[in-house]
Amino acid sequence: MLFGAVQADGGGLTTKYVDEVATGHQYYAAFRTSIELSFLSAFGGCVLGAVLAYAVVRDGAPHALRAVVTSFSGVAANFAGVPLAFAFIATVGNVGLVTRWLSHAEIDLYGSGFSLFGFWGLVLTYLYFQVPLMILVIAPALDGLRPEWRDAAESLGGNVRDYWVHIALPVLLPSFLGGFLLLFGNAFSAYATAYALTGGFVNIVPLLIGAVLNGNVLSDPHLGKALALGMVLVMTAVVALYAVLNRRASRWSRR
Repeated sequence: MLFGAVQADGGGLTTKYVDEVATGHQYYAAFRTSIELSFLSAFGGCVLGAVLAYAVVRDGAPHALRAVVTSFSGVAANFAGVPLAFAFIATVGNVGLVTRWLSHAEIDLYGSGFSLFGFWGLVLTYLYFQVPLMILVIAPALDGLRPEWRDAAESLGGNVRDYWVHIALPVLLPSFLGGFLLLFGNAFSAYATAYALTGGFVNIVPLLIGAVLNGNVLSDPHLGKALALGMVLVMTAVVALYAVLNRRASRWSRR
């Protein structure tokens, strides 16, 4: 991929394609849209996933509920691509089941500006596999919160807020940020769901790479490899940060 990104059509090496990706407005906009989509879906997935995970692993929660939620999360976290796009079209598409229910209640979902086939539709669809993935990631960290830590805080005069602000959240923060980066990379590299849902009309990097590699008019393998190289650089930074945070979080699990 690296060699293809700097290979000239007639042989030899050139930085033409890398420069085009670095300076072209269309390609800059694609990376910006991909980063925004990944950030929003990762942030929403982290918040919702952490709340749901705490609800099923906290003391007093039914053990059967945790088994059901974790089993479903294991399946839903890997449910993507064309089947997921079809499921959302059948549910909240123009004539989807939920859309028709809302119309009977005189709520015009699409009249309010929402569209499943645009940017915010992708954010909503990505949340379907982002939230379960976060549940699987953060649940072990929540299990690592020792009951004696809360008892120690209470014995020293602390309340629930003090426990969460000074003990629980600092311990969970590396796992939470690591989960955010994992979800960010998961959304940043997603292709099939976005293509099946939007038909390639949303300007994100994976769809743009597919267009320049497979398009009849815009076919340019070297440009596609230069775009892929940019994705690799972003993903390398994400994975490196995730490794650092995961190492930090694992220290608490060994104590």
